[in-house]
Formats: sequence, structure tokens, C-alpha cells
Amino acid sequence: MNGTMVLLVGMSLLEAAFPNGIAQYALGGLLIGMGVVLIYGMTGIAAGASTFLESTLSYVSAQERFQQYRPSRDWRMVFTLGIVGGAAVYAVAIQGGIWVTEVQPWRLFAGGILVGIGTRVGKGCTSGHGICGIGSVSRTSIVGVVVFVAVAAVTANLVALAGVSP
Repeated sequence: MNGTMVLLVGMSLLEAAFPNGIAQYALGGLLIGMGVVLIYGMTGIAAGASTFLESTLSYVSAQERFQQYRPSRDWRMVFTLGIVGGAAVYAVAIQGGIWVTEVQPWRLFAGGILVGIGTRVGKGCTSGHGICGIGSVSRTSIVGVVVFVAVAAVTANLVALAGVSP
């Protein structure tokens, strides 16, 4: 295969994987990367949303485990509110309305509980390990992301095979 043929095959694979184009994903990735670099450069702390609850509890609880977040809780609140607010602005401005799901509320609740447990056991969230951990070449994060993706792929296929729907 010559270089032109490889390029054409690569482009057709990209089009198949991203039927709505890749520009919005590239822009989102660039903005996330710049945000992570900015936060790390200004604070020396890896940007992570999984400590949001503990940061929030440091405002109202005197327990020592929450107090470690006092110096960084203000920017963590702004960071997390920015994630939620940015998604809402995108949904309204680009998608024409707030996103809704057909997933049953009990499944959303159960999934949220499991994700919360997973972020504590895994010492951070999947996106944090994927963006900050891999970006800082953390072996733990690299292994974690590989495991997260493998388990997600197996689980999604098992759920599909079982015929489970929202």
C-alpha cells in the first residue's frame, strides 16, 4: 500500500467511527487538555472531579478526612460546576435542549452509587485517570484505564447479549 491508499483507508475508518465529524471532539479534547494544564500549572494539583463531594463536605464537616481539601476546595467547586454548566450550555446551544434519557431512574441511581464506590476504590474517576493520569505517564493510571475500558467493553456486550434495554 502506498501512502495515499493508507491515508484514504484511515480517513474512511475515521468517517465510520465519527459519522457527525471529528471537529467537536477535537475541540473538546483541546479545551479539556488546556484546562488540565492550566489547573496543574496554577495549583500543582491534578484536576479531578472525583473529590468534589469530599471538597464540598469540607465546608460543613469538621472531620479530618475532609479538611485536607480546604486549601483547594474553592477551585474544585468552580471546576466541577464548570463541567456541569458547560454540558448544560452545550446541550441548550448545540443540541437545542437539555438531554434526557430513557434509562429508568432506579438504574441511574444504582449506577451512580456504583460509580461513586468505584471512584473511591480506584483512587479517582475514569476520566481523571485517562486525562491526568495518562497525561502524567502514571503507570497506575495507564493500567487502570486499560482495565476500565476492558471491563466496560465486556459489560456492554454482556448487557446487549442479555437483551437489557433502558
